[in-house]
Amino acid sequence: MFFGWRVVGAAFTLAMFAWGISFYGPPIYLQVLHTSRGWPVSVVSGAISAHFLLGAAVVANLAALHRRFGLVAVTRAGALFTAVGLLGWAFAAAPWQLYLAAPVSGAGWALTSGAALNAMVSPWFARRRPAALGMAFNGASMGGVIFSPLWVVLIASLGFHAAAGMVAASVIGVTWVLSRLYLSRTPASMNLLPDGDLAPQQVGPAEAAPRGTDAAALRNPWRDRRFLTLAAATTFGFVAQVGLVAHLFSLLVPTLGAGGAGLTMGGVTVCAVGGRSLLGAVMPPGADRRVVTAANAGMQAIGSVVLLCAGSSVPLLLFGCALFGLGLGNSTSLPPLIAQAEFRSADVARVVGLVTAISQAGYAFAPAAFGLLRDLGATGFSINEGILPFAAAALVQLASAGALLLRPKSAKTASHAPQRLC
Repeated sequence: MFFGWRVVGAAFTLAMFAWGISFYGPPIYLQVLHTSRGWPVSVVSGAISAHFLLGAAVVANLAALHRRFGLVAVTRAGALFTAVGLLGWAFAAAPWQLYLAAPVSGAGWALTSGAALNAMVSPWFARRRPAALGMAFNGASMGGVIFSPLWVVLIASLGFHAAAGMVAASVIGVTWVLSRLYLSRTPASMNLLPDGDLAPQQVGPAEAAPRGTDAAALRNPWRDRRFLTLAAATTFGFVAQVGLVAHLFSLLVPTLGAGGAGLTMGGVTVCAVGGRSLLGAVMPPGADRRVVTAANAGMQAIGSVVLLCAGSSVPLLLFGCALFGLGLGNSTSLPPLIAQAEFRSADVARVVGLVTAISQAGYAFAPAAFGLLRDLGATGFSINEGILPFAAAALVQLASAGALLLRPKSAKTASHAPQRLC
């Protein structure tokens, strides 16, 4: 087996821990801290927002950290920050202490999540990089599948303190071993070429990644309507998703119970994997990717409306969660494909990087904002608290769809080679 696929397997595992602890974990922490310690939802949500905001600040400098300290050292530091931050959340004796733990856990999230996975996998693949990255990022979805119910079981049986200690020790041990065995090597150090090729390959037009070769140059992104509409749509979409994910577990608990809510959160991420795979199989090569992405946001908006109207109906709650989850994975896969279609090859990396930074800075505030909406609409800790958050999520998702359709008429959406959304 080409060693690069083993690196993909390591990245998959590290993604599972990163998302399971730092993305799908905070909704569980919110419920536990609110019910067991009586801390206000808005206060805990604010700490979750601080966690993501610090992550956005650190990820902007990740490439420089990798150049200075190396991939292995930075990844191990990310695991340490994740573990220490997790213990800070679990052992906080007062709400203000959450705001001391949030920068630490946020740094761990930045050093082990999306941009870090790209740095692990990209050196090993050129032609097959989309498939390799897709496989690695599926570890993020599996983090939700496994950790959402696992957190519930561990906390119920061991308590938050012991559960956090066990998971913290696990992430450090796993990261230390995988980084030593797989991340410490490079293709050059093993006399290998990307994709496992034995000699340099000439890539034909059918294999080349689609690019907007006839698109206008990106001179000033802040005055380019293509960029502005894509950045706005992506930010709106992630604000709705992260805000809702941060609170969905605790909003489902009154009706489904902690165990049922944990399983449902896992089911949402299963739907994310399924939705990404289904779209990759059925989307025509010449499809307008903005329209497809807008339809994806519209589906999630419908899911939010179903949740809004569900009340205590279990079938409707599950149906709404499924619609929301089906679009969850596509929201990360589709914006880069839009950038590939509408911008020159030389500008794509810049566009994707800027859009990622802007959207992460935006969604950092989503948990706190949705927490305030819950407090405004609360009539006791029940599903009624979800009225305003579900309504807000639907409106923001529709805004995302609308921004995508505001592109300039000159934006290129010509037919492209098929892309599999792994």
